[in-house]
Amino acid sequence: MTDEIKALEEEIASIQVTLQEKKARLLQLKSEAPPCPYSDILSSEEVVRYSRQMLMPQISMLGQVALKNSQVLIVGAGGLGCPASLYLAAAGVGDIHIVDYDEVELSNLHRQILHHEGDIGVLKVHSASDKLRDINSNINVVPHHIHASSSIVELITKHAYDVVLDCSDNAPTRYLLNDICVIHNIPLVSGSALQMEGQLTVYHYKNGPCYRCLFPTPPPPHTVTNCGDGGVLGAVAGVVGVLQALETVKILTEMDGVLSGRLLLFDGSGTNFRNVKLRQRVAECAVCGDNPTITTPIDYEQFCGSKAHDKVVDIDMLKDEENVHVQKLDHLLKEGVVVDVRPELEFAMCRLPNTVNLPYARIKTNKGLRELKEIVKSVKKGNADDIFSTYLKEDIFVTVYVLCRRGNDSQRSVKYLRDNFPDSSVKFVNVKGGLHAYSKFVDSTFPVY
Repeated sequence: MTDEIKALEEEIASIQVTLQEKKARLLQLKSEAPPCPYSDILSSEEVVRYSRQMLMPQISMLGQVALKNSQVLIVGAGGLGCPASLYLAAAGVGDIHIVDYDEVELSNLHRQILHHEGDIGVLKVHSASDKLRDINSNINVVPHHIHASSSIVELITKHAYDVVLDCSDNAPTRYLLNDICVIHNIPLVSGSALQMEGQLTVYHYKNGPCYRCLFPTPPPPHTVTNCGDGGVLGAVAGVVGVLQALETVKILTEMDGVLSGRLLLFDGSGTNFRNVKLRQRVAECAVCGDNPTITTPIDYEQFCGSKAHDKVVDIDMLKDEENVHVQKLDHLLKEGVVVDVRPELEFAMCRLPNTVNLPYARIKTNKGLRELKEIVKSVKKGNADDIFSTYLKEDIFVTVYVLCRRGNDSQRSVKYLRDNFPDSSVKFVNVKGGLHAYSKFVDSTFPVY
């Protein structure tokens, strides 16, 4: 079966190469086609393609030409960037640049609708660009496989973008994009989505407020939850991404009603939209104020105290003897007690056999400590029975192995229990790397989410 799968994958890859060559030739032939004698600017195909929106007085021929001559930067080819770029490409925005540093993963596919199963492992910017060219061969799509740092500053400085879309998922990138857009006088369409809620606004548009006017200092990193930890419904991200495309089209065609100075809140649970009026531009703002103190980009990761990506950063807070390698876990599942400290809903998704669920958040409460004490008591009683004792011996030593998703919360749990658990005969040991490491080193069929 493995050989057959490999052969099919190689055959598909060969077909895809041929397909790309045919597409390139088709684009060349189209570019060599004679101009339309019935329109000064648009081709016959473009007139037909965009006719439904050109019939609207808010767009018309002038608006369509403005879209065709526009250059837009989309930062993030994920849950927001995919639907936003799809609708901008379909609308005929002539030059679309996409920035992303990541590869397509299986866990992306429920919301990042430009990526398909065959794209897993492919760079997101290439996957997205290929789909957008398939949607509209009349536009220019440019992928930029770069991290949202100094490279993106150079990119925005080099190109005269008309609008930038912030489809990222982290505070450092938000501040970076805000500052560089203010410095270069570019409107910034900013969106976010988490669980069943979404937000949208436009910063620095016609003397409107910028991101720093509202949030001059970043929130503490531990208070910020991304969709990798908190989850998100794909359709909610889709709603926000489509609305980002809408605001971008309105800006490019100079429509009224751009979402500047207002924050749109979307609650998918009740399907409710609410507009909140924002404060006006702050004259003392560090970047867009009357006397700005930030005139060049700064170190945003240092400023925010977090990394400019949505990946979880592994921590290392325990001594070597407080860790055990995940490859020993199968033995531990038979010999000892393994406590899984993930939230209950994650434990219900997938779990190892013979593990006990006691979430980290509950461990830090008196109730959680009592529950753990009962678990330890039952283990001690079992050990006492094994040595034919009729009494529960308090001096029986028990080792509790602590497990979580990636090995971070388990370390925090071990540290907390080491300092707060009342029974000194209990030793707590962290399973290093957590379930991600178990899937990598022990059993690859265990789902990594």
